Amino acid sequence: MADYRIISSDNHVIEPPDLWTNRIDSKFKSREPHVVRLPDGSDRWFTDGIKGQGMFAGSQAGVRFDEPENLSTLFTFEEVRPGGYIPEEQIKDMAIDGIDVSILYPTVGLQLFCTVPDSELLSATFRAYNDWLSEFCSPFPNQLKGIAMVNVDDVQDGISELERSAKMGLVGAMITIYPHADSPYDSPIYEPFWAAAQDLEMPLSLHITTNRPGPGQQYMDLDTVKSSFLCNTDHWVRMSLADMIYSGVFERYPKLMVGSVEQELSWVPHFLDRLDYNYTQRAVGDNSYRFKGDSIPSDFYHSNVFLGFQEDALGIRDRYIIGVDKLLWGSDYPHQESTFPRSREIIEEILVDCTEEEKSKIAGGNSARVYRL
Repeated sequence: MADYRIISSDNHVIEPPDLWTNRIDSKFKSREPHVVRLPDGSDRWFTDGIKGQGMFAGSQAGVRFDEPENLSTLFTFEEVRPGGYIPEEQIKDMAIDGIDVSILYPTVGLQLFCTVPDSELLSATFRAYNDWLSEFCSPFPNQLKGIAMVNVDDVQDGISELERSAKMGLVGAMITIYPHADSPYDSPIYEPFWAAAQDLEMPLSLHITTNRPGPGQQYMDLDTVKSSFLCNTDHWVRMSLADMIYSGVFERYPKLMVGSVEQELSWVPHFLDRLDYNYTQRAVGDNSYRFKGDSIPSDFYHSNVFLGFQEDALGIRDRYIIGVDKLLWGSDYPHQESTFPRSREIIEEILVDCTEEEKSKIAGGNSARVYRL
């Protein structure tokens, strides 16, 4: 493989059991995320009495290649890959995998969006995590780049945490992939937040499994989730992006960048077709916003949206419809479905028909541009 700069746009940390017990605001002591060892011998996270996920996400990186029959959900923290919570070990694993820079997302934190209805508690857990993540990245500031977690239930609180995260050196922020049903992203309440993200040059991520709880929302417990749900996880990101595009968010904030993370790519061509068709060919009750000049909805996708993906060869085939500049490869390390330790091999395989310039962009150049690396 040519000597490209390889940036994983979607690596993860595995939060250690004492992260929140040591760091949560005193007001929330006894309600913070903590680990309980269950009778079956596995570890499970609980927050405010609500069951969360186990330790499997960080315990089986690479197993799917050699021993897929041994994939399991029952693990303890002691079995988690150390690179998930020790920065020096993640750097070693990046060297094994041929990765130059890692953009870091949470693991437990993803599902806190889904499982913690108390907004004040959620914000407190996010502040503690962001502090820890900033410290995790600090020994290797050129190789480890953190993505903050920000709660937008209270928009002003979200702006404050976005500003604080930027000052700490975190390079972007993840918000819920789909907010409470009574306040979707076409609501004017978010206008100050979009403005702040644009002014701070903080890209926003809509990561899989980060819905806020409510009617029609589903918590993705990987112990019990149906395969039919896993095949349709892009539903929520399509809803949120469409709400933002149709309501003119990107026309008002032309430098705001919003990304779909870990929802792959192949859904995008049909989504773009429907965006434009419904704007130009249908009279829809809520379709009152009209763009300036001759702009159509897909124009704002092409100017303001980026897409994190892992192994979507079908999406790469359709790259000229989706947009080569939109595509940010990521390994999902150290999760069990990650490409570690075969990332370079897999990148070469899925990009085999791309030009050298396209390979350079998808493997790292686009991530460098989005995150100003």
